[in-house]
Amino acid sequence: MWKYILKRLLYMIPVLFGVSFLVFLILSLAPGDPAKAILGDQGTPEAIAQLREELGLNDPILVQYFRYAKNLVRGDLGMSYKTKGPVSKEIIARVPTTLKLTLSAIIIAVIVAIPLGIIAAVKQNTIFDGLSMFIALIGISIPIFWLGLLLLAQFAQKLGWFPAAGADSWKSFVLPGFALGFHSMASIARITRSSMLEVIRQDYIRTARSKGMTYNNVVRKHALPNALIPTITVTGLQVGYLLAGSVLTETVFSLPGIGRLIIYSIQGRDIPVVLGCILVFTIAFSVVNLLVDLLYAYVDPRIKAQYS
Repeated sequence: MWKYILKRLLYMIPVLFGVSFLVFLILSLAPGDPAKAILGDQGTPEAIAQLREELGLNDPILVQYFRYAKNLVRGDLGMSYKTKGPVSKEIIARVPTTLKLTLSAIIIAVIVAIPLGIIAAVKQNTIFDGLSMFIALIGISIPIFWLGLLLLAQFAQKLGWFPAAGADSWKSFVLPGFALGFHSMASIARITRSSMLEVIRQDYIRTARSKGMTYNNVVRKHALPNALIPTITVTGLQVGYLLAGSVLTETVFSLPGIGRLIIYSIQGRDIPVVLGCILVFTIAFSVVNLLVDLLYAYVDPRIKAQYS
């Protein structure tokens, strides 16, 4: 097991450098001049040229990237073009907000989705099944930002139950967590239903029923554990979606997280900050995928035997 974990961690190294190179290349070739964005309209040509020289923007792209990669190996994410401060410090200050948002979204999604999927499978072709899948269809179809604006208008501005902006208390994450997690809830509910339907039609389920076990016990003890593996896979993949969706959600709800920092940094052509944020997302997604694989071993002993 430990060899497998170490191997997966080593695989993350080329992934991080590959992602950093692609993002660096895209940002470097994108229209706009970081020096002009920093100095604004008042910047003189001489000041812009001097700033470009200070930032090393006159060097070839490959030279700039290798300089960045050399610092990255030492754990240095560089300095922000805008604030002149360490990128790592700016990101660390915003990690708790994004982490709280992502956790609240995935918790809301899982708590709602798994019971919804189980009920839809057990009550197949009934009104419960139709209603569950209708809710899932709405969740997949509705855009995050539009749902967020609806929640703000109804529950923040009209009813005043939750704050409309900021991250001062747990209430600040209820609306953005629901808006971000609603789409994931729909995906998890649909895959849970499909997996449960496949499992409850297996022969060993019929055997358990023929031995006198109640249907609820069969579902809880035999069907659900075997149906959870596809659900765990989709839930792990949804974390990447939630991290990407946090960019819109944090902007709509004015949350001071990494997603909002990316938006401001892209607008200001602050390449080191954008790169640092993307690398943090990449690491988080890779670690979550590793945890999902390890969770397989806990749910299914056959998979654990393959790791041993």
